[in-house]
Amino acid sequence: MRDGPMRGRHQGPRWGRWGPPRRGGFFGGPGPRVGRGEVRTAIMLLLSEKPMHGYQIMTELTERTDGVWQPSPGSIYPTLSQLEDEGIVESTQHEGKKVYVLTDDGRALVDASEEIPPWEGFKVDRNLLALRDIGFQVASAVMQVGRAGTESQVQRAQEILEEARRQIYGILAEHDAS
Repeated sequence: MRDGPMRGRHQGPRWGRWGPPRRGGFFGGPGPRVGRGEVRTAIMLLLSEKPMHGYQIMTELTERTDGVWQPSPGSIYPTLSQLEDEGIVESTQHEGKKVYVLTDDGRALVDASEEIPPWEGFKVDRNLLALRDIGFQVASAVMQVGRAGTESQVQRAQEILEEARRQIYGILAEHDAS
C-alpha cells in the first residue's frame, strides 16, 4: 500500500461470480460501497484526462462502470472540495459551472502513481450480466404469478421452473466437444 493522496488498494470492489450489483444492491438495495480513496483516485485520474465539472465526473464514472457505480453528489463534491483545499485541484467558472482541473502538484501525483483506475474493478463478463439479468426477469415473472396467479397458474409455473432447472443443470452435464 502507498501513503499519500493516492493510497489504498484502488482495485475497485470485489464481488462473487455474479459480478457487481446493478442499480443499487444485488436485489435493489444499497449500491456498492466504494471507499473514499477510490473516489479520490477516480476523480484525480479523470481530471488528468480533461477538466470536468462534478456532474461530468459522476456521469463518466457511471458510464465507465456500465451503470454499476453511480456515485452520488454527496461523495463527489466533498472530495472535490477536499482536493481543492489540498491544492491538488483548482476550480474555475465556465459557462456558469464550476470546472475542476488538476494543479501541477495534482498532475505530479497522478503521473507518479501506479494505481489501477477504480472503475476497472467494476468490469464484468457481459455474458454473465446478461444471464443474471434474464434470471432476474424470470424471478420477477414468478413473483407476479405468485402474487396474482390462481392456484392452477402457480402450479404450472412451478412445473415450468422445475423443468427449466433440470435443463439448465443438464447444460453443465453435457460434454462440450469444442
